[in-house]
Amino acid sequence: MARGYEMQQRAMAANELHQPLIFVVDMINGFIHEGALHDPAILNCAQPIRDLIQTLDCRRIFIADAHPPKTREFLSYPPHCVIGTKESEIIDELAPLVEEVFTKNSTNAFTCEAMTRFLNSELDQYQDIIITGCCSDICILQFALCLNAWLNEHNLERMRVIVPINCVDTYHIEGIHDAAEQNRFALQNMEANGIIIVSAIEG
Repeated sequence: MARGYEMQQRAMAANELHQPLIFVVDMINGFIHEGALHDPAILNCAQPIRDLIQTLDCRRIFIADAHPPKTREFLSYPPHCVIGTKESEIIDELAPLVEEVFTKNSTNAFTCEAMTRFLNSELDQYQDIIITGCCSDICILQFALCLNAWLNEHNLERMRVIVPINCVDTYHIEGIHDAAEQNRFALQNMEANGIIIVSAIEG
């Protein structure tokens, strides 16, 4: 769950959703179990994500960092989640639920090739787009804002972008990246920009 965020938002009932789709972003070893950017506390999101998938029983798309050994992103972040390493794999706690995976070479899943194809040929099959995973202030924030802006650009009023607080978090590095502070910033930013923030989605 997003550390440091006062969950004043209401829970959303599963029966309020229409034609849902779940994205699970970067629930991979390199952000949870090992590597320069990992934080074991993010694992606390795994069970709520698992519960959500089982409750909704809808299509889910996992998104995973998969960087080449030399990539421009490593100018901004330490090397992480290199293609072919354990870091780039979905965590064992969620692996049995994986049906399809989009890989990305940047923080923003919206820019990956698989997402471009999805937006142009499959998005119109869905109405409520639920985004879960990590990191709330980087990968989740960028993806949610870009997706919502795309819906605005195309005037797709029936579609909603939804982020449940209990299914997202970010990493904590003392004195460098404060998880509680970044969660508050990210969730408030998304809500201010039209993303629906709920405490949870309950069956």
